Amino acid sequence: MSAVVRLPRPDGTVEERRLAGPADWPRPARPLASRVAFAAAHVVADPLGDNTPGAPAAVDWEATLAFRRHLWSYGLGVAEAMDTAQRGMGLDWATTRELVARSAAEARTVGGRIAAGAGTDHAPADLASLDDVTAAYAEQIEVMEASGAQVILMASRQLARIARGPEDYAKVYGRLLDQVSRPVILHWLGPMFDPALHGYWGSPEVPAATAALLDLIGRYRGRVDGVKVSLLDAEHERGLRAALPSGVRLYTGDDFHYPELIRGDGVHHSDALLGVFAAIAPAASAALQALDAGDPARYDALLAPTVPLARHIFTAPTWYYKTGIAFLAWLCGHQPGFTMVGGLQSGRSVVHLAELARLADDARLLPDPDLAAARLRAFLDVAGVSR
Repeated sequence: MSAVVRLPRPDGTVEERRLAGPADWPRPARPLASRVAFAAAHVVADPLGDNTPGAPAAVDWEATLAFRRHLWSYGLGVAEAMDTAQRGMGLDWATTRELVARSAAEARTVGGRIAAGAGTDHAPADLASLDDVTAAYAEQIEVMEASGAQVILMASRQLARIARGPEDYAKVYGRLLDQVSRPVILHWLGPMFDPALHGYWGSPEVPAATAALLDLIGRYRGRVDGVKVSLLDAEHERGLRAALPSGVRLYTGDDFHYPELIRGDGVHHSDALLGVFAAIAPAASAALQALDAGDPARYDALLAPTVPLARHIFTAPTWYYKTGIAFLAWLCGHQPGFTMVGGLQSGRSVVHLAELARLADDARLLPDPDLAAARLRAFLDVAGVSR
């Protein structure tokens, strides 16, 4: 089988390319130690399911769990039921509950680390009060804790709509942190990922919102493992992590600047909770193994080729990055077809996805170039792109 493909470019030209083989990506012989690293995993849609917009999600459970085993095999933790799994964009609450239960059981079987997102997306969009938001959060927290997964307190669209200032966030989160059984990860998801979260933590001004978050963490530091920050602002992240109380982690959600933030400045570093780590798991694992071995130069060299791919996957409109994650998983053989719950496979253009394939090949992340080429040719044929 030939690994040659003709990939359309944004300028209207076509590049004939022979896809390269993968790099040598070793799996770790021991647990990763120098950083805590979670990959936020997507869900694989059942290709025979009615995954039209608005329909309940139909999931290919075998492929979905196999993908999580792939991540665990590279020493990464799984951040389950996050925005990468299409929370708020096709993944309904009933399916979310089942996803977390299945993934947590699988994690116990293989000894994998797992954290899971608890939010308010199962509740009506027009919740009327802070008490309603608190109760909605508490219901999901109970499900996540019962599964054995660490809780990630996801940002709430309803809270963003109702809250009038930082004191309302402090009231809701304070009640929740008083109830949890072990330390949680807070989640600050910026409006580039979800426009409904504009002004989270009580202010549209990032310094004021940061001050409110730090005040909350300072009062509940024993109940906060860390905070995941997804603002795509490296300078802000450096300032925030330096201001965190001792023992509270900064989990970077910056899919643009992750290599430098995880490496750190010699005094502070970020841990990781990244959607892009699901796409680049072998390279991410190898780089973290290099950090464990005290070889930051090799760490830099291994991650550098992944950055153009990451920046492309997360290009605006950023909230459609999930489409690229699923497309790459299909090219890599992790799922049988390129379909997504909610019909989200239409979220990116043909040219965007062709460029994604090119960048993944540049990063040596296609494990079977013949398979990837065959699937690319089939995709481009269906899209009407001439060979």
